Order: sequence, then structure tokens, then C-alpha cells
Amino acid sequence: MSAERLLEALDPEQRQVAEALRGPVRVLAGAGTGKTRAITHRIAYGVATGVYNPSEVLAVTFTARAAGEMRTRLRSLGAPGVQARTFHAAALRQVRYFWPKVYGGEPPELTASKIPIVAGAARRNRLEVDQARLRDLASEIEWSKVTNVRPDDYEQLAPRHGREVSGLSHGEVAHVFSTYEELKREQGRMDMEDVLLIGAALLSEDDRVAASVRSQYKWFVVDEFQDVSPIQSALLELWLGGRNELCVVGDPAQTIYSFAGARASYLTDFAKKYPGTTNVELVRNYRSTPQVIAAANSLLAGTATGAVQLRAQQPAGAEITWQESADEVAEADAVAAEVARLQAAGVPLREMAVLFRINAQSEQFEEALTARRIPYVVRGAARFFERPEVRQALALLRASLRAGEAAREGMLDQVSAVLAGMGWSTEAPAARGQARDRWESLMALVSQAEEYATVELAPTLEGFVAELDRRAHEQHAPVAEGVTLATLHTAKGLEWDAVFLAGMQEGSMPITYADTPAAVEEERRLLYVGVTRARKHLMLSWSLARNPGGQARRKPSRFLSGLRPASVLDRPEAARASTARKRGKAAMCKLCQQPLASSKERNRGFCNDCPIPYDEELFESLRAWRKQRAEADEVPAYVVFSDATLEALAEVRPADRGALSGIKGIGPAKVEKYAEELLDVLGR
Repeated sequence: MSAERLLEALDPEQRQVAEALRGPVRVLAGAGTGKTRAITHRIAYGVATGVYNPSEVLAVTFTARAAGEMRTRLRSLGAPGVQARTFHAAALRQVRYFWPKVYGGEPPELTASKIPIVAGAARRNRLEVDQARLRDLASEIEWSKVTNVRPDDYEQLAPRHGREVSGLSHGEVAHVFSTYEELKREQGRMDMEDVLLIGAALLSEDDRVAASVRSQYKWFVVDEFQDVSPIQSALLELWLGGRNELCVVGDPAQTIYSFAGARASYLTDFAKKYPGTTNVELVRNYRSTPQVIAAANSLLAGTATGAVQLRAQQPAGAEITWQESADEVAEADAVAAEVARLQAAGVPLREMAVLFRINAQSEQFEEALTARRIPYVVRGAARFFERPEVRQALALLRASLRAGEAAREGMLDQVSAVLAGMGWSTEAPAARGQARDRWESLMALVSQAEEYATVELAPTLEGFVAELDRRAHEQHAPVAEGVTLATLHTAKGLEWDAVFLAGMQEGSMPITYADTPAAVEEERRLLYVGVTRARKHLMLSWSLARNPGGQARRKPSRFLSGLRPASVLDRPEAARASTARKRGKAAMCKLCQQPLASSKERNRGFCNDCPIPYDEELFESLRAWRKQRAEADEVPAYVVFSDATLEALAEVRPADRGALSGIKGIGPAKVEKYAEELLDVLGR
């Protein structure tokens, strides 16, 4: 393709990006503005004009999926020799190449998961931790390493950054971190963060390595630059070696990984670090309707994100739908009903997604969709790749590799034959339940094989199995013909015709744990990401209670103020204060500092309208325990403990008998009678 034809396909701002071939370039690219199109055309234009040698260009992304998409586009634009890799993939390639030359022998083996080593480190420190806490420890170790916090410094530095692992002191986490590093060395292993650290060490400590890498790559493009961590920034600087031939692309409004070490300041302050930077803003949104874009812009209005103001390019579409439900079951049913309506109107199921804040919210929607015989896919490797039928299919596909690699048609036939041997057929089973779930899993693998065969120039069974392994590592489950269920974090980078943002109440959005202004604003950006996933249809929903028959205590998310219609819980604060004055009560809500209007509110210490200050899942666990204990004692549940006492327990989380006795409603007799069982529930 000629250089001029490459530019003809771009809008004015995208063309600015493509023509800015030299020197530092920063592109602020709003959601759906065609950033991948702009940067791939920039690279292709540089190759077509002779400015770039394709083998000297390194395009860096954050997921293997994005890197694969970029390579595919570059091939179609006449620049097939350009390397497009993730930070980790590029660093791993360099580590494996240079380690034998610098240190001799082979580099440490890359571990697939931190969890087994973290578990060993916890045992060596005589700490009993469950799977959830092991995951938290693994995440904390990852944060420490990407932000250059060493085990010896963790106990001192972690509190400054608001870091903690529930149930463990900073000192205990530091000891586990240190032991984790020891065990890893003993086993001859490295983790994904080590790949970056070792890559940086090789470049900084050996001039020959640095010279070799810098002669290989002279032009750099980094996508999703708002997600760069300190160690990634350091590695990038070592690759550059003082040069400034760097183009970065990102969106401050989509900074949602600060908890994992990402720093948007690398993007927002880029021009300060690189004088003479060319700045371009991509503002034309080609993805969503004006209705969706208006909501997205309103979400960020008045906030200091540094984000661009999106301008919709699509024609007007359906108005945004708002759904307030009495409880989570009713909310899920309302969402499923709207899914069915859109499907009947011609929207494919694979073009619909239900997004929520945390994985635990998925269950109600799975049940509601199943009740309507609507297939779905839960996005995330932890759910999909751990299914028995998927593990069996992968084992059989690997075993079939002994027959040799297949051509394109042979690969698809071979995958179909393996899965057919497991009972898969092109027709979905009429039965619900396990048979249907199994079929959907296998169908997702077939769909992925077909997609792989379409995008790869020379697809092989070996390559397809490797693709599945990469997806499992990145928690990127294949998509069959079904509604996608996913968390807001895992939805980043994706888009659908119809998006349902569910559980949009206080305590879930923003989540209860967002206890600082910065954390709350990150939650706002997370919601913005969710909104901008929608092309044509957008529905936001919330529930007033968790369970059917529960008290309506939840409020719609504060982020929806000024956007949503009135809620049944909306009432003037003046009326609340007047009611309190008439009753002569001066008690104030411990959350919003408004007068408490009823005896029930005064007993609990907070308003019915305020976000629930305690862990709802823990509260439900305590209620379940109370029910069992009341039945065993043959007494009414309130005789064991009142709801107010259970709420206090779920909020305070007492860890010993002394702390239990400080909870209102728990006297010495109840401590003696229930302490052991209560502390067990609270500990779990």
C-alpha cells in the first residue's frame, strides 16, 4: 500500500499521529477513537516512506491479544516485519537470549503461578492462610516488585502507600515476601516480574547487551501508556538509552490499575520529561452512540483526569435504560429479560455483555440467564480453563500433537474430531444444567479454533494449543455464542453492541474498600470504562436490597447523580432533619452526619439511605450461622443475636474474645456461649 493511500484512511487527528514520525510523540486517545488504527498506520507510513526499517521498530502492548491484533493489522498495511509484543514477552525474549551469554547456562524457569510458592512461604513462616489470602499475598508481592519495593523495605513503605493484606501485619507480609524470593531461588524459578527485573539488570549491568538491544530497536511505540508501572518505565528507558524516538498512546480516563502499580503520571507528565513533544488528541468516538458518549462525558465532568472530551460520530441510537430493582434476584431477572428482548430484535448474544464490579456478583445473572435458556460465557481463565471438560480437551489436543502439525483445514478438523470424541456436536443439547455447560465450554473452544484459523497465516494445531495456553495465563477465555459475564476490569479493551452495567449501588460502585478520594476516583474511571464498552445499547441497574424480602437500604451509586431518574430512596435531607427534630432526637449518622430519623436508624448508627458500612457477604454468613444455631437451640433467631449486632460484627470484624465483648449486644454470657463459633465464622 502506498504512503498516500495509508493517510487517506485516517481522520484529521489520526493523520497527525501518522505523520509525526520523529521525536517524542504523545497521543491522548479517548475510548473508541481509533488509537490502534492511528498507531499502526503511523508505523506503516514510516515504513512506506523509508523513515523506519520495520525490523528496527518495537511496538509494545499490555496483552498478547492486543499484540496479535497489532501484528495482523501491520501485515495488512504492508509492514509485516515489525515486532509487536507485550513488555513481558519482549523482556523474556531478551532474557532467554542474553542470559547464557552473560551468566552462562539457561535462565531460571518461568513459573506459571505464584500461588504454590507463596503457599510454601506462608507455611515456612507458620502462617495459616486460605486461598483468598494466598491470592492477596501474591498480588501484594507483584505490586511490591513492579514498584521496586524490596522485602526488607516493605514493612516501612507499605503503610505509606495504603497497602495491606487483610488479617496479616505488614511485618508478616514482608516475611512471606522474603521467603517467597528464597524459595523461588531454591527452585530455580522466576516469576513474571523477575522477567522485567532481570531484563533491566542485563541492560544496565552489561554494555554489550545494551548496545545490542539499542542497535536492534531504534523506534518505539507504547500503547496503554497510562498502565505503565515503575519497572516497565525503567526498562523502556534502558531500551531507549537516552534517545527520544518514542510514541506513547493512552487515556488518563482509563487508569484503573493503580492498585497494581500503574502510574498515569508517566502519560500526563510525558511532555515535561521529553521537551519538544508532539501532542495529539484523538476525540472522535467511532464506537458508541451520542447517548452513550453523553453519559461517559458527564461521568468525568468536573474531575481532574486530564481526559479528552469525546465527540460521537455514530448516529443517534436508543436512550440509556435505567433499572432499579427491589433485590439482586429481581435485578438479574430484569437484565435477562432485556437480553431476551434484544436477542429477539436481532442483537447476537455474543454482542452482549453483563459487567459487574467483582466476580461474586456473577451468580445471580448466571441463574437468571439459565432460567431463560440463554447461553452465557463467564470471562476469566479462573472459571473457564479450570473446568474439567476444558482441561480434558486441552490434554487430548496436546496428545494429538504427536501426529504432527496440521494444515489449516486439518487443524480445524482435528480440533472438531477431538471434541466430538468428548461428545460435542454442532447442535446444543436441549437439556439444561451440566450437559449444557459442558457443551458451551467445548463450543467456545471450537469458536476459538475458527477465529485462530482466520487470523493466522499458517495455523497449526501446535500454535492453537499455544494460543489457548496464552489465554489461560492472561485470563482471556474464548467466547462462544453467548452473553459475556465479566468484571469491569476484565472488560477493558473490549466492546459489545449491548452492555449491562449491573450492581451499580453504593458499596459496589464505588466499592466499599475505596476509602480514599484517589481510590474513589479510580472507581469512577472504572465505571467510565464500563460505559464506553457499549456501542448501541446501555443499561445501568442497581438493587435496593441484596436478598428478596430484605430491607431497601441501598442507594444508587453516587456517580450516577444527575444522570439517572429518581430512586424511591431519594428524599430531601430537610425532611429527614425535620422528622428528627419533631422526635427530639439529636443522634447523627456516623457516615453522612445527618440526623437519624428512626429508632432503628439510631440503633444501627447510620441512615437507611447511606451505603452499608459493613461486609455484606460476611453479614450473610453470620445470618446463616445464626439460623443454624437458633434451630439447634430451638429459639427464635433474635434470641441469639439481633440483626444490628450481626451488622456490627460484620463491620468491626473482632478477632478475639475481648473485641467481641466490645460489640453492643454481646455480654459475658454470650461471649462464653458463642465466642468459639463466632470467631470461626469471622476468621473464614
